[in-house]
Amino acid sequence: MGRGIAQIATQAGSNVVLYDTQLEATQAAQTALFLQWDKLLDKGRLDAGQVAAYKSRLHCAPALADLANCTLIVEAVVERLDVKTQLFAELEALTSASTVLATNTSSLSVTAIAAKLKRPAQFAGFHFFNPVPLMKVVEVIAGLKTSASVCAELAAYARQMGHTPVQAQDTPGFIVNHAGRGYGTEALRIVSEGVADFATIDRILKDQIGFKLGPFELMDLTALDVSHPVMESVYRQYYEEPRYRPSVITAQRLAGGMLGKKVGEGFYRYEAGVAQITPEPAAPVVDDMPPVWLSPRAARRAELLLLLKNLGANIETGASPSPTALTLVAPLGFDITTVAVVERLDPARTVGIDMLVDDATTKRRVLATNPATRQDMRQAAHALMARDGKAVSVIRDSGGFVTQRVVSTIVNIASDMCQQSICSPADLETAVTLGLGYPQGPLAMGNLLGPTNVLEVLFNMQTVYGDPRYRPSPWLRRRGAIGLSLLHEEE
Repeated sequence: MGRGIAQIATQAGSNVVLYDTQLEATQAAQTALFLQWDKLLDKGRLDAGQVAAYKSRLHCAPALADLANCTLIVEAVVERLDVKTQLFAELEALTSASTVLATNTSSLSVTAIAAKLKRPAQFAGFHFFNPVPLMKVVEVIAGLKTSASVCAELAAYARQMGHTPVQAQDTPGFIVNHAGRGYGTEALRIVSEGVADFATIDRILKDQIGFKLGPFELMDLTALDVSHPVMESVYRQYYEEPRYRPSVITAQRLAGGMLGKKVGEGFYRYEAGVAQITPEPAAPVVDDMPPVWLSPRAARRAELLLLLKNLGANIETGASPSPTALTLVAPLGFDITTVAVVERLDPARTVGIDMLVDDATTKRRVLATNPATRQDMRQAAHALMARDGKAVSVIRDSGGFVTQRVVSTIVNIASDMCQQSICSPADLETAVTLGLGYPQGPLAMGNLLGPTNVLEVLFNMQTVYGDPRYRPSPWLRRRGAIGLSLLHEEE
């Protein structure tokens, strides 16, 4: 991380001094950057003058005291409050009153780190993401006593380095690590309930929403020795807020050394850096397809009827299904068992389909059975929905489908961040799309799917589970009630 920050700062025209308690580490970082610039020269992406200038501006410091004349010092040491506090006390003692001290912490309180400093106004968070040259966002975090001018200077410097600054309040996880809680933690809950396995959840979220990586692929990439402590840190700092509750699944895998791709084994096993994933089974072949009856309460019912027609289904139009019909329901937030009981349907013939997202925009359909669903009905539904070649996943019953649960949780957490004024809605969208690589920001996801639909999923899941983690944010609830865009800011 420190090497990446040094690289972009040098390339932006600054004279950069590298320091580490181990001089060998500092020299190794300098050598690595020199080699990287030489390779870019060989590829024609830099000229000889640029490379010479970069090398002339990058220096190694044998001692901490050699940083005394720096105007900005960015720390990127281990995520321990005691270590950071001690380091900044030493830096403040040897630098001038105008020097800006910045921490690259990902989850510790900026205010807590600065608490014992004599010049807390000159201290701020300056949080980059790995790999720094490629991840073009940086969070600028003001502690309680940070000067506004310091944050403005850091934002300007981030732009000089080619990055996009976003302003965050000093709250647990800041913007990116806070907003990212919904993706992995809800996926882990779904696995823990036996609804679907890691690979199925990853496939669903990539194919239905457009995430570049599924949550378990992402955790394997970032590694659990990084991601699990962040989960625990945010959860503890928010006084055990249920929305951020970590999972025993990641705790156990961290203890067992199954950290992810970098060690060859995580949620997936890796050979030569490639995840070994069991291929999906082929869709079943059903020669005698039953007629299909669609619940009048189904979400996107008109679209679903057209889809069934296009797939060649024999659609029943009666007030209730015939004794042989496959019964199809499309709830938002409710489990298939509850829907079958409430609508007085035969559970043995009832299968659910997720219609939160417009089918025409997805690469995958998701079905859900209940504990009583007959195997022949499960296979008939799978075969029917795969007739046009689109991928189909069949999961076990739960309150809300995978996409409904994960995306609604993401939108709800983001809405709550706006409610708390942690950042502006615009900065939230920018930080998440650049820092997490989501296909769109969480508020844009809410707009796409409809605030009222997201609210319905959350309200119904709260009913099913009786769990406060699905309590809708007041910010989201107000917008869903009056139909405003989630991106609209209150006057």
